[in-house]
Amino acid sequence: MIIWVAGIAAGLAAGFYFGKNDKPAPAQTVPVANEQTAATSAVVSESEIVNEPQASVTNDPDAIKTETTAIADESKPEANSKPAAENFERFTIAIGQSAVDTVAADLLTQGFIKDTETFKNRIKPGILALVAGGYKLSRDMDEAEVAAALQEKPYMQWVVVAEGLRKEEVAQMMGTELGWTAAQQKTWLEIDTQTKPEYAEGVYFPDTYLIPVDESPAKVAERMQARFNEAFAAYLPEFNRQNIKWTTGLTFASVVQREAKNAADMPLIAGILWNRLEQGMALNADATLQYARGNNGSGWWSAATVADKSIESPFNTYTNKGLPPHPICSPGVNAIEATLNPQTTTCFYYLHGNDGQTHCAATYEEHLQNIELYLKRGD
Repeated sequence: MIIWVAGIAAGLAAGFYFGKNDKPAPAQTVPVANEQTAATSAVVSESEIVNEPQASVTNDPDAIKTETTAIADESKPEANSKPAAENFERFTIAIGQSAVDTVAADLLTQGFIKDTETFKNRIKPGILALVAGGYKLSRDMDEAEVAAALQEKPYMQWVVVAEGLRKEEVAQMMGTELGWTAAQQKTWLEIDTQTKPEYAEGVYFPDTYLIPVDESPAKVAERMQARFNEAFAAYLPEFNRQNIKWTTGLTFASVVQREAKNAADMPLIAGILWNRLEQGMALNADATLQYARGNNGSGWWSAATVADKSIESPFNTYTNKGLPPHPICSPGVNAIEATLNPQTTTCFYYLHGNDGQTHCAATYEEHLQNIELYLKRGD
């Protein structure tokens, strides 16, 4: 859970404003999202799981370790020749750790089976890997029962949310991974993520989540907001020091996330965008056009066109100066850090060349030359 210090809480309540750097702040001032966080511990109490299953989250799926967690006895096996299994626990197969041999070794280490070969012999022929996720197991089960349980669908599903997604993309992903219906996705977009103005976009933090497949969309929204709070809290003191409202910083970071070619480009892109804002120029960010346009049949982020520059929308930063009303995606930590630590540059223009590099220019004339060199000539 995030531990808030009085100074940060007070700063959020008052709102952060730009100081001598004259970086523009949006009109609304709101406290940072609620303080609930997704669990990161390998083991939680039984009462926690009964009331609200918590996700294990990490930025490195391969680093996730198989874990066990006490859970409620919600689904006991049918009675047979031996007493029904009791005292179910959560056994987690990590992403990248689902090979049958690996799972067998983990089960043995954690005391769920006594013999790995007996377990592996109960796996259907041809299956070399199991489905990563969370399963309900009991130490009362024998190897055959454990094998059978792990060949069913997991009750907790790994969901990897990439950086830079708008919430419609997150909803579609949850439809695929958790089986949300079209109606549930619509409710998530229109109600569950609209409980506060600052929750409209940007706080559905990119990370790897372990989510119960039957968790309600509203709870998933809360889970992701909590993870955002946990990650973003580390940057609040620096936003405060620079007199930047956290909502402004998050919106700026979302544009950097979508405009940069990669993480290495982000400090340069941030420096150029800050230069534009501080000089009163229009941001002219194609990513905001893509957000305003939406999915045109070629994807949410297909290339902006000349016609898109005339879209009537407050998110069109060609026709409206300043930042868009709220974030255009959920940025990752690299974009947030670039927002706070932009590269010092005299450039006001940039392009991503056909050579795979980002080229910037201090004047529009130099920018036109870069277009000739790196876009039209194709080298």
